[in-house]
Amino acid sequence: MKVIGINGSARKGGNTSIIIKSIFSELKKSGIETELIELADKSVKGCIGCFCCNGRKQCVVKDDFFNDCFNKMVHADGIILGSPVYSADITSKMKAFLERAGVVVATNPGMLKHKVGASVVPVRRGGGMTAVDTLNHFLLNKEVLVVGSTYWNMVYGKDIGDVINDDEGMRNMKNLGENMAWLMGKLSC
Repeated sequence: MKVIGINGSARKGGNTSIIIKSIFSELKKSGIETELIELADKSVKGCIGCFCCNGRKQCVVKDDFFNDCFNKMVHADGIILGSPVYSADITSKMKAFLERAGVVVATNPGMLKHKVGASVVPVRRGGGMTAVDTLNHFLLNKEVLVVGSTYWNMVYGKDIGDVINDDEGMRNMKNLGENMAWLMGKLSC
């Protein structure tokens, strides 16, 4: 089994990466392979609305990182979507990725059906719930089984590494990883 974590942050190795890796630690204890994909230095354009993906199961625009990342999502058993809060929602790069992935899956139904997913958000102050909702709505509308934890999947922090000081948030990420591993184990039987 494999889980990919897609980090929509503009900063590689920042707080979003830290919390995704904390979930990965729990998944690895159950023998689940993980891969972190950071969009920070990748080109990801928005959807052009051509709907040429219908029947092709990928986007026809091929001059950016989208199809590589999308193919990894399709072949993974689990998906973690992570984005910091920018202007009270997810980053524009994550939004562009989800917009295109959403159209490809909508025109080719079932591509993500019954995968296990989770959304995580590092937040400085406000906008965290909106960002979690945006990420979860993508997963839910694509038939992904969304895993929860003991509280909202947010961890507080501003500067790189600050999230480690949010004990409750980091415990929540640990629990999220345990829950994700449990569900993936049940589904693989």
